[in-house]
Amino acid sequence: MSETSQKKWSKSSIADFLINNAIYVVLLLLVIIIICMDSSFLSVTNFRFIITQASTRVILALGVAGLLVLAGTDLSVGRMVGLSAVISASLLQTPEYARRIFPDMAQLPVFVPILLAIFFTALASTISGYVIAKFKVTAFIVTLSMQLILYGALSLYYDYTGGSPIANLDERFKYFAQGSLSLGFIEVPFLVIYAAITVGLVWFIWNKTRLGKNMFAVGGNEEAATVSGVNVIRTIVLVSMLAGVLYGFAGALEVARTGSATNNIGNGYELDAIAACVVGGVSFNGGVGSIAGVVSGVLMFQVITYGLNYVDVSPYIQYIIKGLIIVIAVAIDTRKYIKKK
Repeated sequence: MSETSQKKWSKSSIADFLINNAIYVVLLLLVIIIICMDSSFLSVTNFRFIITQASTRVILALGVAGLLVLAGTDLSVGRMVGLSAVISASLLQTPEYARRIFPDMAQLPVFVPILLAIFFTALASTISGYVIAKFKVTAFIVTLSMQLILYGALSLYYDYTGGSPIANLDERFKYFAQGSLSLGFIEVPFLVIYAAITVGLVWFIWNKTRLGKNMFAVGGNEEAATVSGVNVIRTIVLVSMLAGVLYGFAGALEVARTGSATNNIGNGYELDAIAACVVGGVSFNGGVGSIAGVVSGVLMFQVITYGLNYVDVSPYIQYIIKGLIIVIAVAIDTRKYIKKK
């Protein structure tokens, strides 16, 4: 090989590397800019805040990631969070609260309303999955419809109950999300523990079960998976149900963390979850994704979000930045998919 061709190959390789990893370059530059604007951003306290806030987002992203692996998507994530939050908050208000939604209801064990909220989000997500799988309706349309249905139902309920935030939550419920475990000189938030357990469980499902193998097979090539004997409808429905369970759990944790719920809680969460998955290497074209990638994508996105808020960047500019990150990530994913073909 001549020296000229080696130079050309080197330049081409560098260009490909920069293009394929452009999203990480952009994120790194954003972090550097944030640090330059305020060096106090680099602190243990901020790191704790970031991983705590990222915990519920990791759980949500794991749910979305499974649907993306199936070459689908889910635009109803935020409203699923809202459904879970409103159900659990409504049933776990303190008995002494004068504006309690259900004043005559006995004080329930914390896990009962949480399981009820998870049941309804799993049911809603399963319905979406069944419609997508059975009737071959695009996931974008089905989940957009579910988003609108849930928001309408939540708004009707919210107005019916007085239109004020569902607050004064049971201290046991708030401790469930806001508490921490003391390990010597380190305080580990419960949210981080829940996220870690969820990551482990979903990793096991993805990598060690037939459902996980079938999920990647269907996402990679649905026709080939069908010929190989994979029950496509069952796989899509079960992955959708799993996503609904994760949404419900994350929604309950989110309202316990924040302390109140309205019909708008969870608004826009689907964009952050999808963006984090794509940044973490989960392909929009299906069949590609890893748990480690999802977790790293969420953490990177959370660092950017928290950092921009930390240096008082306008929320409107943040929307622009997030939109650009999503476009770049999808463009890179599409480019890789085309090159493989």
